[in-house]
Order: sequence, then structure tokens, then C-alpha cells
Amino acid sequence: MADFSKNDNTVPENTSGTVFYVPPVENLRKRALLKKYMREFFDRQDFLEVETPVRIAGPAPEEYIDCIPSAGKFLRPSPELEMKVLLANKYQKIYQFGPCFRADEHGWKHREEFTMLEYYIAGGNYVELRDFTTGLITSSLKKLLQKSTLTFHGKVIDLDSPAEVITVEEAFRRYTNCDMFEADKSDLFDELMVTKIEPQLGNGHLTYLTDYPASRASLAQLSASDKRVAERWELYIAGVELANAYGELTDGAEQLKRFEASREFRKKRGAAEYGEPAAFNDVLRRNALPVCTGSALGFDRLAMIAMDAEDISEVLF
Repeated sequence: MADFSKNDNTVPENTSGTVFYVPPVENLRKRALLKKYMREFFDRQDFLEVETPVRIAGPAPEEYIDCIPSAGKFLRPSPELEMKVLLANKYQKIYQFGPCFRADEHGWKHREEFTMLEYYIAGGNYVELRDFTTGLITSSLKKLLQKSTLTFHGKVIDLDSPAEVITVEEAFRRYTNCDMFEADKSDLFDELMVTKIEPQLGNGHLTYLTDYPASRASLAQLSASDKRVAERWELYIAGVELANAYGELTDGAEQLKRFEASREFRKKRGAAEYGEPAAFNDVLRRNALPVCTGSALGFDRLAMIAMDAEDISEVLF
């Protein structure tokens, strides 16, 4: 945690004895401007801003993401399923800024409550979404910073430089002594990603890490050219994971099968059971989800990077 004792934004008096940190006004002003510029980008591309419920009966049963209970329901970890229901009902291009919640998320770039930006394009693919995301981020940051570079934790990022695109397989060859599939089978994948690969990504330019092992597809479809990998990418800036995107899986039976496998995994590790995401499961049973692509972007992290903050608390109350 960063040392905030040098400023006067701490508020020590409260009944619980907890010390709250209130971000500087200038940081929240810049955060609001960043959101404004991103909204303007979406508007120019004819996207519709939507809002979906924060309390839901059942999220996607992610293996390692745990939700926070809320009076018989759960606080959403993501608006993904509800936004896909909109896609199944003829919405074409949609986006949403909104609060999301994940239990036991702590650290300099984590919060249990945070702001997610999610956006989806019906009829699009994950390569097109990558190009769209580059434009969204670089144009918004350049407007905010009034220059074409940013500095985060001593690393200079050229926002005019073409984004790097590297497959996960190539990243394992380049930065580790282990094959991607071998690492996945031997439970070394996450450790090597965090310690060896992620620090090398997004230095000097945006980096997209793409085509994850099929075992890590989640809600993504498998590649038509190589069924061993999924149509999934993650975006990095200065070693920080910023966004996660899929060429969305539209085969309802396959998605329901994956959900069941994830539920079984969660049971084995003693995780909470969720209610059924009825509206989305209905979409799956009818195979009503169109060809589409979507991304979830950590807005607080982007603001933190833009302001060269040491801790996410500097840009989020």
C-alpha cells in the first residue's frame, strides 16, 4: 500500500476505527474527464450506453472469482451475462460503466468494489475489437494528458506506437523455459504468467496477449484454425493487466456444459453455489446469442495508469 501520510486527504475519525483515504480532487476530476472522453469515443461509433442490474441471482460460475452475497442474491462480478441477453434481443453495439464486486480482492491494483467498463459488438470478431480498443484507449488518454506519451512507474508508453500483439504460446517461448501447454497441465501457468511474462508486457507500447489455451477459454469460442487455443486476448500497459476480451462462444449447449464443469470445480474447492442466471441460460438453450465479441476493462486501473498513481485508492474512493 502506498504511503499517503504526506497529504491531508486521510479521514481518521469514524466509528469503526478504520482510516479512510479520500483521493485528491484533481485525481477525481481527471478520472471524470477520462470517462467523458471514452463516452465520446463510444458515441462517435454509435454505441448505446446501457445499465443492467447490480444484484443478480446467479453470475457465470467462474472457477476462481467469488461473489459477495446480497440479501438472497449476489452483487455482480461483471455485467457480462445481462449485456449478452441484450445482444440476443437485437442490440448491436453496447457499453456500460458500472460498479462490480468480487470477494477478497485486495492490493495496490485490486478492490472488492470497483468500476468495470464492458462493451460488446454484435457481428464483430475479437481481432476487430482489439483495434477498436486501441483507438478507444489511446485517443482518450491523449485527450486527457494533452500529449502522446504517458509515464507509469518509470515506464514511458508511446500512445502513437503500434500495439504489440503476441500469442500466449510465443510469450512462454520468449520469457520462460516452459511450453504453454506443459505449463497449463502442470499448474505452472498462472505462476509463470505473473512472475515471468506479465512484467515484460506493455512496456513502451500497448501489448495484446492473445490466443489462450482452450482450457482457459471461459466464455470464449475456440479458434477455427487451432482448437487448442481460444479466441481470447488480454491487454497490458506497463505490466498491468487492463482488459480481457473474447470472441464470444455462441454454442449454447457447449456453454452450458462449461458452466456445469465450473460448478463442479467450485464445489470441490468449497466455493459458494450460485443461483441460475435464468435469462442468459434461456438465451443459451435457444442458441439465441449472435456472433459477437466483447471486452471487460478495469476503468480504475486505467485511471491509475493515466495518473501514474502508486495505488488504486488514489483514483477511487
